Amino acid sequence: MVRIINYNERESEDGSTFFALTIQGGVELLQSKSTGNFYATAKKASISSTFDKETCEALIGTEMPGKIVKKECEPYSYTIKETGEIIELSHRYEYEPETPSKKDDISESTIDDFVSSEAIKEENHPLIAG
Repeated sequence: MVRIINYNERESEDGSTFFALTIQGGVELLQSKSTGNFYATAKKASISSTFDKETCEALIGTEMPGKIVKKECEPYSYTIKETGEIIELSHRYEYEPETPSKKDDISESTIDDFVSSEAIKEENHPLIAG
C-alpha cells in the first residue's frame, strides 16, 4: 500500500498547471554501508493528477494498493537540499499499481449503452418535464 502524503502544483510543457500527488510507501529498514547500523526510511514518488487543489487536499491520507519501485533511467544531476551537494543519479522511484490495467480491461461502452433513448427525451426527464 502507498499513502498520499502531499501534493504540489506543477507546470506542464505547454505552460498549463496541474497538481501532482506525493505518495509514500511503507516503512523499510535499511542497513548503512558505512556504519552497519539500521535506519528506517520510506520510498516516495510523485504521480500526476487531473484533480484541483481542493480535491488534492482532501485526498491526503488516502491509501492505494500498489508499491513504489526503483527504476533505472538516464543519469541526471540532483541537489541534496540539506547540504547543497550535487550528485548524479541514474534511478528514480515510480508508483506501480498492484494490478495494472490492461488495454483489454478498458471498456469501450458509452453512456448510451446503458440509458435508453426514450429515457433521455426531455418529456421523460423528471426534473425538466412539464
